Amino acid sequence: MIIAAFLLQVAFAVPVDTAAMDAHLRFLSSDLLEGRAPATRGGRIAAEYIAAQFEALGLEPAGTNGTYFQPIALVGMTPQPTFAWGKAGRPAESLAYRDAFVAWGERPEADISSDGDVVFVGYGIRAAEWKWDDYKGADLRGKILLMLVNDPGLVDSTVFLGKILTYYGRWTYKLEEAARQGATGAILIHTTESATYPWDVVRGSWSVEQFKLDQPQSPNLAFAGWVTEASARAALSQVGFNLDSLSRAAARRDFRPVSTGLRAAARIHSALRRVASENVVARWPGTDARVGQEAVLIAAHWDHKGIGPAVRGDSVYNGAEDNASGVAAILGAAQALTHLPRPARSIVLIATTAEESGLLGSQGYVQRPLIPLARTAAVLNLDVTNVRGATRDIGGLGMDRSTLGPVFEAAAHAESLTVQSQPDVRGSFFRSDHFPFARAGVPALSIKPGIDFVGRPKGWGEEQENIYNQQRYHQPSDEYRSSFRYDGLAQEVRVTVRTALAVANNPQLPRWLPSSEFQRQP
Repeated sequence: MIIAAFLLQVAFAVPVDTAAMDAHLRFLSSDLLEGRAPATRGGRIAAEYIAAQFEALGLEPAGTNGTYFQPIALVGMTPQPTFAWGKAGRPAESLAYRDAFVAWGERPEADISSDGDVVFVGYGIRAAEWKWDDYKGADLRGKILLMLVNDPGLVDSTVFLGKILTYYGRWTYKLEEAARQGATGAILIHTTESATYPWDVVRGSWSVEQFKLDQPQSPNLAFAGWVTEASARAALSQVGFNLDSLSRAAARRDFRPVSTGLRAAARIHSALRRVASENVVARWPGTDARVGQEAVLIAAHWDHKGIGPAVRGDSVYNGAEDNASGVAAILGAAQALTHLPRPARSIVLIATTAEESGLLGSQGYVQRPLIPLARTAAVLNLDVTNVRGATRDIGGLGMDRSTLGPVFEAAAHAESLTVQSQPDVRGSFFRSDHFPFARAGVPALSIKPGIDFVGRPKGWGEEQENIYNQQRYHQPSDEYRSSFRYDGLAQEVRVTVRTALAVANNPQLPRWLPSSEFQRQP
């Protein structure tokens, strides 16, 4: 890809208002917005606030019917599950909800009952390109599948990408594959190492209202859930199996599904509501009569987990860093763009809904795009941005997958930043709103904060990221802090704007590299 010549001329500055971004973040993460769950009062206030900011900046509405909104039809399901399992023919042991398991309906039905034999399917992966098949043609129709999280590379560096998580390791893929196998349910075994987050994150994320797109899905499971490692270990021991031995077997290519002799029963009552939430979309129009109809998207999700289980007396899951910070960043980018020359292509800013429920806002957009995907040049995503201070570096998930990589690097260098590339052990590329676009063929990057902080000792940035993931991610403690610092966020915004402008002014569209698993659809 030919990088726009003006990008290499670093004299122009990208003006960023850090005080405004602080104000956006503080408001969006306030208790008054009650955690910004989709289709709640707090969520609607967040969406209206973002639209008002776009309008105040002079950006055009780019939603439906001349508005800033794109409706996304959702089904909300608040689960009240029970789960019991034990040796077939004997009384089953009921697990304690939230402490030992969580479960939810995979269908928009008020009452789901599912009984079945439990089959251990290892990592639950079928991947021809890796010569891996955990299913080996077994008939699993009507079964409840028990599986490990992550992929075999976690324990064997010679398979898959080693500790770099692939999409096959994501729980979303595992449920998709279990449904294709005809299973009635899927149970994921949690460990902090394999999931990359502690049980408290599972407990908080899956015991609140869950959303799905309000449309038929086929095939699908009846239910899915997580169990703690201790619960899985205890149940398997009752039928003569050792979880460690099963896990070692699962790390080999010759693994075959194991009928455990366990019988499980799940009962899930869900309070249902069909609602409309919304993406918030605005356009900074391009100047070229032809390619002005094409667009570069800058995205961040506005939603979080809403009201959930109380932790130390606090039940509001504010989502300050995840992702009020990202919305503050796209509003900062929008403001910066209004002070710079308009590019040839349009730049569209989109604040998506229901990311925390499975990237639903971005999936809904991809299914009914406001700008045809063939005319969408790229997606730049901002999720959990830097509120800890200036760095010497910056990251970009996916930069090795498309020709966006060199453009992003040039933008970073224009801001005197090096580009760091760390192994994506958490599979972050598959976990945010750029991913549905990537699966649909649109080149995508997710901008990632740097880790080499100015004025901090080596390793401090990684330490702080780990503390956040272990102690605040998807917890009520992800709150606004007076200690937040915005010079690092300003760096992310400036690099994002430079990248967007370079793509918007380039005669050629970005493309996926031949080594990438994604290809732009014809």
